[in-house]
Amino acid sequence: MLFRILGTLSKKVSDAVYRAALAMKPQVVFVLGGPGAGKGTQCSKIVESYSYTHLSAGDLLRAERGREGSEFGQLIDSYIKEGKIVPVEITINLLRKAMEETMKLDKEKFRFLIDGFPRNQDNLEGWNALMRDEADLRFILFFDCSNQVCIDRCLERGKSSGRVDDNRESLQKRIQTYLQSTRPIIELYQKKGKVRTVDASRDVDEVFADVKSLLDKEG
Repeated sequence: MLFRILGTLSKKVSDAVYRAALAMKPQVVFVLGGPGAGKGTQCSKIVESYSYTHLSAGDLLRAERGREGSEFGQLIDSYIKEGKIVPVEITINLLRKAMEETMKLDKEKFRFLIDGFPRNQDNLEGWNALMRDEADLRFILFFDCSNQVCIDRCLERGKSSGRVDDNRESLQKRIQTYLQSTRPIIELYQKKGKVRTVDASRDVDEVFADVKSLLDKEG
């Protein structure tokens, strides 16, 4: 009798934990910085040491661009080649789908690094309109380095990356887009006390040491 009662209680607790997991919102950290600031590299290192899933807005868009039968592929391709920002509805749809699929496979995977988003005011407004009630934004992780460092890194990366936008002409456009559109977003969140800045001009391991210290402090 006792074991049956304990078994029933255990099942109720398990069911409650399961329902809580299903109801849990994704915990999001926006990762921002100029092209070549090292966002992707640092996100990969974070994933190795912490329970985060890395979602790159750019990688998702590039994958969708190359997906056979994609209704948005050609549109995304033209935006990326021009160094312009893809319409927010497309990007958010891809991010939401990726988060949902991740959490469906593993309920413990509810922390996300969203790399390269939001990139402008339109992105931010789209996120607030479509995702504010679906995900909790913890803070912005900002990798800060000079424009010249960004350009040099991207040109070096372009020798092997195969990315159509890792060339000097596209880079100049991307830098201007970043300065005009993304930096104001970072400054807006700085005023709210939600930006954690890391000097990204240094060696990868030096940068990550600062990132680890910051994440350990945030919990």
